[in-house]
Amino acid sequence: MDKTHRTHRGRALALATVTVVVAVAAQIPASATAGPAHRTSGSETAAHRASISSISVGAYDDTYYKDAVGKTGKALKDALHRIISSTQTGKLTYSQVWDALKNTDQDPANSANVILLYSGKSQSKNSNGGNPDDWNREHVWAKSHGDFGTATGPGTDLHHLRPADVSVNSTRGDKDFDNGGTEVGEAPGNYTDGDSFEPRDADKGDVARMILYMAVRYDGGDGFPDLEPNDTVGNGSKPNIGRISVLKEWSRQDPPSAFEKRRNQVIFDKYQHNRNPFVDHPEWVNEIW
Repeated sequence: MDKTHRTHRGRALALATVTVVVAVAAQIPASATAGPAHRTSGSETAAHRASISSISVGAYDDTYYKDAVGKTGKALKDALHRIISSTQTGKLTYSQVWDALKNTDQDPANSANVILLYSGKSQSKNSNGGNPDDWNREHVWAKSHGDFGTATGPGTDLHHLRPADVSVNSTRGDKDFDNGGTEVGEAPGNYTDGDSFEPRDADKGDVARMILYMAVRYDGGDGFPDLEPNDTVGNGSKPNIGRISVLKEWSRQDPPSAFEKRRNQVIFDKYQHNRNPFVDHPEWVNEIW
């Protein structure tokens, strides 16, 4: 199927360096009302900035990542796999994911709400469920790609599970990620066609880094499928998701935000006790792929 590729203007974002303190603008709404959340520094609350001001992008290099720093290619991927697998001492059931997402994806401007992936809306934490306007648990690495379901493991890994509008989640389905398609009516800025989905600009890097985390964490050695990105779409039930070339570009265009960094920290501190290394070190994407 032909793709409609678009050039997104105004995308002059550069990768954050590993030495800067986390002060990137958050993908949060300017108010607590339902509406798109934007990455504008003026919309970050003082309390939110304070909550993440002590988290440095290279803070864990001498401890958590010490066996990975300095490596490249397969050696880096293998080292990161050992680190994030061995430190994942907290594993959730699928029912426990509901409450965890209410914390990991909390709207920093309104503690009663969560920010929804794809649409960017701020919505009540209590509006989760199966109705069209509720939010549910989106598997960014679609669970049918490898058929791992919702059993504890990749099916409940918070590093790729996000709250999303039920209807928008259904539109994405289990499609691969690529550029192009028709704009999604309920989530402007997202596009889809018969075999792929393109998230809005503010979520592109998040999606890429979640996918690549899964590829490093699950390598087939612990009873789960060996998840690997590839450069095709229409992967079906194979344990693959594409396109890797597009995901790499999305990660470059959309570096980690304060919201994404806080999310990584909450998962590390309160739930799984492992980290998404590509949120801490987005430059490692190109070192591996």
